[in-house]
Amino acid sequence: MNIGTLLLGDPSPSLRWRAARELEGATDEDLEVIAWRTEIDRSAEIDALVARLEAAEPYTAGYLLCQLAYLGYRGPAVEAAVEKIFDVQQADGSWSIPPAGSEGPRFVTMQTVVPLRGIAAAGFAADPRAERAFEWLLGVRLQDGSWPSGPKADLGQPGRPTPPEKEYRRLARGLGCRSATTGAVACLAMHPVRRRSDAARIGVDHLLARETRDASTLGWEVSRLVGLERAMGQVTFYVTHDLAFLLDLASRCGVSLQDRRVHDLVDYLETLRGPYGLWQHPTHPQLAGWLSLDLETSLRRLNDGDWIGNEQPAASTPYPRSPRRY
Repeated sequence: MNIGTLLLGDPSPSLRWRAARELEGATDEDLEVIAWRTEIDRSAEIDALVARLEAAEPYTAGYLLCQLAYLGYRGPAVEAAVEKIFDVQQADGSWSIPPAGSEGPRFVTMQTVVPLRGIAAAGFAADPRAERAFEWLLGVRLQDGSWPSGPKADLGQPGRPTPPEKEYRRLARGLGCRSATTGAVACLAMHPVRRRSDAARIGVDHLLARETRDASTLGWEVSRLVGLERAMGQVTFYVTHDLAFLLDLASRCGVSLQDRRVHDLVDYLETLRGPYGLWQHPTHPQLAGWLSLDLETSLRRLNDGDWIGNEQPAASTPYPRSPRRY
């Protein structure tokens, strides 16, 4: 059975709306699509997210915007929240969570990544203020094109290099932080032009170099976007290695199915597909529809990919194994 047909029977109007448009080719003029849009805007789930958005600081608001965009909300609260985030943007285009004059890090990469991804997801990626943030993001890259977890306040001072990233979030073959690089690529992937840029593709190249196949974290980002898992952390915000999210980013940034690492990843994911064409979420069975929508949409985008990366796969473990005592 066609996946889109199955998803059109889901209880969630957001999932039905997205499946109709992204998998079935429906337009905004279709009567069912119009009815589902009305359901979305009146749903208690959306009302709760909008209420939180109105009271949220920029970091939290950024991810709430991602959630609302994922669920298909297009109401006026989105633009109002985006303007509030822009109001506290730094002169260099970044955002900084600690109050001015406080001790501690001047910024960490994620303090800009999370608000910027929300702004881009809401449809404001090409706003001149967002473009300044993207330029800031490009400016803090390391020499290999990955992103550090934080440049700290001593960034650029002679003789005081940024310390190496912690083992559990270090890139398989790169100088930077896997969490920060994932977040930066997630921002670029939402930009209408920058998603096909060299910066985005090099970032994806670093992420694809890790070849672990962990089914237990498949759909982690989906579970956060629909609110079943908390979105939390700063340097660890994107530390979970989610193969569905990785495929989403790769497909948005124009990686081809002919890329060997992507081809192997798709082959592995196909082994997890159920008898009706759906993927089961390992933790939340009720998310099978959302996870299947994400994966099926990514697979279709890969058909338009035209780029093959250079990084070779590398196995990775979160922590080094300690020697046995006996």
